[in-house]
Amino acid sequence: MPADDRVHFDIPDDLIYLNTARMGARLHAVTRAGHEAVDRFAAPWAIRDQDWFDEPERLRSAIARLAGTETDSIAIIPSVSYGIAVAAKNLRLSGNDTIVVVEEQYPSNIYAWHRAAIETGAEIRVAKKSTEIPLTDALLALIDKSTAVIATPHCHWTDGELIDLERIAEAARGNDAALVIDASQSLGAVPIDLESLDPDFLVSVGYKWLLGPYSMSYLYVAERHRATGIPLEESWLNRRGSEDFASLVDYVDEYRDGARRFDVGQFPNFVTIPMALAAIEQINRWTVSYIHHALSGLTETIRDTCQRLGIATLPGDRNAGHMIGIPMPDHASAERAVNTLREAHFLVSQRGRSIRVAPHLHTTDEEIARFCELLEQSV
Repeated sequence: MPADDRVHFDIPDDLIYLNTARMGARLHAVTRAGHEAVDRFAAPWAIRDQDWFDEPERLRSAIARLAGTETDSIAIIPSVSYGIAVAAKNLRLSGNDTIVVVEEQYPSNIYAWHRAAIETGAEIRVAKKSTEIPLTDALLALIDKSTAVIATPHCHWTDGELIDLERIAEAARGNDAALVIDASQSLGAVPIDLESLDPDFLVSVGYKWLLGPYSMSYLYVAERHRATGIPLEESWLNRRGSEDFASLVDYVDEYRDGARRFDVGQFPNFVTIPMALAAIEQINRWTVSYIHHALSGLTETIRDTCQRLGIATLPGDRNAGHMIGIPMPDHASAERAVNTLREAHFLVSQRGRSIRVAPHLHTTDEEIARFCELLEQSV
């Protein structure tokens, strides 16, 4: 790993942080932006009317660049559950429809569909995780003409199993189904081609692989939903002409252009927006392709070690590359291994009976080599 990548992160020298999938390590630039924003917000008389919109638009543009899409397609939201609720509200279901999801999918992309199924009588179909059958194939086996919505992650949050979104998108188009993607565990670390995929909605948190603050998330909205889509809330900030504070009492029915109608109320957060912008601008300087290539090299070293130790991780062609799940014999042995690693100042997560390892550009080859030594001692 290039030595100058680590210097961007605020991590103690004696800590090896391998838990980006839980929360990204803080960039120095993000911390500085936060301190400066708090100081600026302490003088509200210095905040101009255009400041409510200018910096959020810079963030919207930066996210669009990272995702390879147009600025008008991005809404600023607080959480994945908010974005999934927007999708569920705008995708019409009936009692004859099915909703296809993944087993042990993160709850934020599940509960809204449970509610929709209860209210409409639609059926939820669950693609099972398996060591033998790739999740992509399990999903495809459930998609047919009854499918109204495919709600899927880009990769599974517990072990990084990659879902081939190109094949899923093709199946969605072939069956007139909507495609809703939770990219919280991939956006910023795995390249994605939104133009080719053309999902109806894609959502991601901003505090994991996007390295920003908590309560900042992003929603991609396909053009077909932007002109007539119904937002969750009717904020004054989302209406056309809201930049003119003197005319706010002249109520209008029209929304601001593009996906801005779906922005959360109070989206111009004067503290978190600058922090998020600093993070996204740094990722764009690195590029997602560079990050993915670097992290894939680190997880490949771990996979090789697991193979030598007889631990059956997912094969490389089924893994997203930027993180890896290491299955242990049972829950207790996974917990013991995580505790052993923690005592040596290696921070990872336990997910079920697996150890989830999620490095970033602050992680060095030497740290991964030491991790592999500790793993061998733990099994």
